[in-house]
Amino acid sequence: MTDHAFPFIVATFFAAGIVKGVTGMGLPTVAMAVLGSLLSPLTAATLLLVPSFVTNVWQLVAGPKFGMLVRRLWPMMLAIIIGTVVGTMMLTGGGTGRTTMGLGIALVVYAAYTLLARPLHLPPRWEPWLSPVVGLVTGLVTGATGVFVIPAVPYIQSLDLERDDLVQALGLSFTVSTIALAIGMVWHGASPAAHLLGSTLAVIPALLGMAAGQWIRTRISPPLFRRLFLIFLLLLGLEMAVQGLC
Repeated sequence: MTDHAFPFIVATFFAAGIVKGVTGMGLPTVAMAVLGSLLSPLTAATLLLVPSFVTNVWQLVAGPKFGMLVRRLWPMMLAIIIGTVVGTMMLTGGGTGRTTMGLGIALVVYAAYTLLARPLHLPPRWEPWLSPVVGLVTGLVTGATGVFVIPAVPYIQSLDLERDDLVQALGLSFTVSTIALAIGMVWHGASPAAHLLGSTLAVIPALLGMAAGQWIRTRISPPLFRRLFLIFLLLLGLEMAVQGLC
């Protein structure tokens, strides 16, 4: 990573912060999508660790039912950690083409599902066995691509949580995924310390972007913004998937 990349990284995290400020999620996804299209997916994942951790802990502690959500979702969180540590082997293995293609596919699946699919409503009796399965798959995808959202986000949305509880549950999932990704990198010999300063500095534009996004949210239609954002992710994911094949 060269010095001329720094303004691009700042702009990326500012834009990612805006998306999170407007929609309540999307900072790691946007950061991985944009940075992963120009830097190696491993470098991009390393840079997003601190901004993702800070913004998601903020989202997590702001809610009222942290203890209840931990008790309910701990099997999923444990499975996310296991899956991520295992999956990070692919991200750190040096196969840039495969990880770029995997990242692109993950973005396409997430964007297409969110744009086209109806919200799921799963029977509560499925939760005890489905929660760790979803966690494990989410961890494997997170470890391989740096994207935290598939299938965790659709699954958590299917639990019929109250709005504030849903936001806090997503914050819990993203926080655990961020910590697990850092553990996986260290476990497989790709220490994130080399980009720790850049990742820490990226917190500033991310938080400024979140503040700007919260201001924008009061002046535009969040559903329209979200739709345009998902179309952007879909197109970018397609380009990355094709790039990974070349």
